[in-house]
Amino acid sequence: MADQHTQIAVLGGGPGGYPAAFAAADHGMKVVLIDEGVKPGGVCLNRGCIPSKALLHVAKLINEAKEAAEYGLTFGTPSIDIDKLRTFKNHVIGSLTGGIEGLCKARGVELIKARGTFLNSDTLELKLADGSKKTLSFDHCIVAAGSLPAMPPIFAIGDDRVMDSTGALELKDVPKRMLVIGGGYIGLEMGSVYSALGTEVTVVEMTSGLLPGADRDLVTPLQKRLTQQLKAIYVNTKVAKLEATPEGIVASLEGEGVEPRQVFDRVLVSVGRRPNSRGLGLENTKAQLDERGFIKIDRNQRSSDPKLLAIGDIAGEPMLAHKATREAKIAVETLAGEPVEFDNIAIPAVVFTDPEVAWAGITETEAKNQNRDVQVYRFPWAASGRAQTLARTEGVTKIIVEPTKQRVLGVGLVGPGAGEMIAEAALAIEMGATARDLADTIHAHPTLAETVMEAAEGIIGQPTHRYIPKKK
Repeated sequence: MADQHTQIAVLGGGPGGYPAAFAAADHGMKVVLIDEGVKPGGVCLNRGCIPSKALLHVAKLINEAKEAAEYGLTFGTPSIDIDKLRTFKNHVIGSLTGGIEGLCKARGVELIKARGTFLNSDTLELKLADGSKKTLSFDHCIVAAGSLPAMPPIFAIGDDRVMDSTGALELKDVPKRMLVIGGGYIGLEMGSVYSALGTEVTVVEMTSGLLPGADRDLVTPLQKRLTQQLKAIYVNTKVAKLEATPEGIVASLEGEGVEPRQVFDRVLVSVGRRPNSRGLGLENTKAQLDERGFIKIDRNQRSSDPKLLAIGDIAGEPMLAHKATREAKIAVETLAGEPVEFDNIAIPAVVFTDPEVAWAGITETEAKNQNRDVQVYRFPWAASGRAQTLARTEGVTKIIVEPTKQRVLGVGLVGPGAGEMIAEAALAIEMGATARDLADTIHAHPTLAETVMEAAEGIIGQPTHRYIPKKK
């Protein structure tokens, strides 16, 4: 017999786990939330989304201060107090994690800080911080154990100068030279931070372009700006070997026109993440894993074990915090017997570089790969009054619609604030809105959001602030 029993156990306190626990409590269920971190919030809050955005905010301030000289406003060279910057980042984390703990108490959710492993389909063994163990049985368990940075064996050379994203966010120092392996969103975001702080950053991407999942026309303005900020960006290039030496980490690079041997003070490995399914004892349950280690689920987040549901990174891609939060609501409503399933067609993606890149729904690349007939219109921010006032005219707003009824299928954005603007696009796609719906919705002037309206006008006719003669 277990030491304790609960109706709902939630394993993992990240952006999937704690919303699931809160939703279950709001439905009147008895809930225990198990999280092995010192503070709840998971990778996103403690070692990912939130601390990186705090640092990206500082990086943006530094870059804007430099660029202000072009408009007649000159600042001195910034003095960077790395300890104070680290304190600011940690304060943000501490404030938010404290808020989660407070909400647990307010909702009657019992938070247990422990490592949980499955003994069978209805019992967890919990290893507490003091080394003691207890057992917890449950009616149902929602597995929200998240993911961790991938570290290929070739890069795991046992030197702390080789970091994953967690190490990079600790901000131990500002190295003179840093190599970023991987041109995805994590590598570019962290590379941007260190570059702004004064590091010479080199990015190496194995494929033919940065941000492989995004449309090329959205990546181009970002890459152009990063080329000016970073020391080098190498695509179609492979890091064959890392070697620790007293002078630094020696990287062997394989790519056309790339110096084959380069030395760096630190290396950030950002080549993706893998699900935290190892060591959970899932083999003691009826849950099944796919070949990549994700728990197989249906559209109600149920695994093949009737007592286990799975949400977030451990339940499959895309590995995004907001997808996990949505899945949390699906899982709980399923357990509550409500008619629900994960039927969302627009999961927005945002890269918080400067400029930001964001997209939702189908991308133009996906449409081409699927041989899908679509109509596309791009509205350049050079024609936006608000973009002109910000001196940030490199942006683009792209809308992708179904040709006959012009229903919105996808939207892509690149430019400052794109991550905030994509919410309107996601709502339009989910609601089945047409280009006419967006074009006829009054948008405040002058705003960057007007570019969504004008892109929609380009689908149905001509946008107000741009004219392209129609082909006869």
